[in-house]
Amino acid sequence: MTELRLEEAVARNWDVLKQTCPSRTALTKITSTCTALTLLALGEMRQRFSDLQAAVGGISRKTLSDTLRHLERDGIVARHEMSTMPRRVDYELTPLGRTLLEPLTVLIRWTETHFDDILAARAHYDAQAAGTA
Repeated sequence: MTELRLEEAVARNWDVLKQTCPSRTALTKITSTCTALTLLALGEMRQRFSDLQAAVGGISRKTLSDTLRHLERDGIVARHEMSTMPRRVDYELTPLGRTLLEPLTVLIRWTETHFDDILAARAHYDAQAAGTA
């Protein structure tokens, strides 16, 4: 975020911790699993819908379609429709969308790095909850 935008956000009093902050809607969409995986799959490359669906294992056509529509509305993804036969639709990250790649990649790497710790914590918690620890 540029210094000017940061100052503007402060002046507007955007604070996602406040229940009434409208920026929460964007945060909710961005942090959904389907959105994060879709953004990661798009990366720096324009892709067809079917390629995205194959890249994001287990996502339904409807969920991917809804996710892409929301991201397009928020200016994070661009949709390109070609008038070829058969019709072709490609998706790519916009410049705004590309700004999400670095923080998203950091979060994903953190998850991958610490997942063994998370599994151990879950096992410990479950054992305590069951009274066996």
